[in-house]
Amino acid sequence: MAGLRDMLDRFRRAGTPGPAGRAGVPVDRAAERAAELEPVLALLDPTTAECEWLRTHAAAEADQIREQARTRAAHLIATARERAAGVRAEAAARTRRHGDEQAAGATAEAARQAQAIRSRADARMPDYVARVVALARYIAGADARR
Repeated sequence: MAGLRDMLDRFRRAGTPGPAGRAGVPVDRAAERAAELEPVLALLDPTTAECEWLRTHAAAEADQIREQARTRAAHLIATARERAAGVRAEAAARTRRHGDEQAAGATAEAARQAQAIRSRADARMPDYVARVVALARYIAGADARR
């Protein structure tokens, strides 16, 4: 939009004051500027076209790179999913082996303790049998006296 100064410049005198002469024509500064700048700006047209070509090709290349990244990501995800089953199975086997080792250790300890108890029982058994036999004879003798 033209400013106040530009509007007033359109009505400036076209000639010197004095007797009537040729009729004055209002000055169109915008047209003058356009006429002066059009040839210079026209020189930029090839550069503008090249920039547009670069933008278009860069956008296409970016789309291609994104598609390649999507494909690679899908491949990585598929590979990871395939490996995940093997890793899970390996972890489960490792956990199972560890559990089996702990269970075997616990079973061996229980068997050792059971053997120790059997050994103590075998060692104490004759004394307990003798006590029970003595008590049974005592009770049998007490019943015979009645």
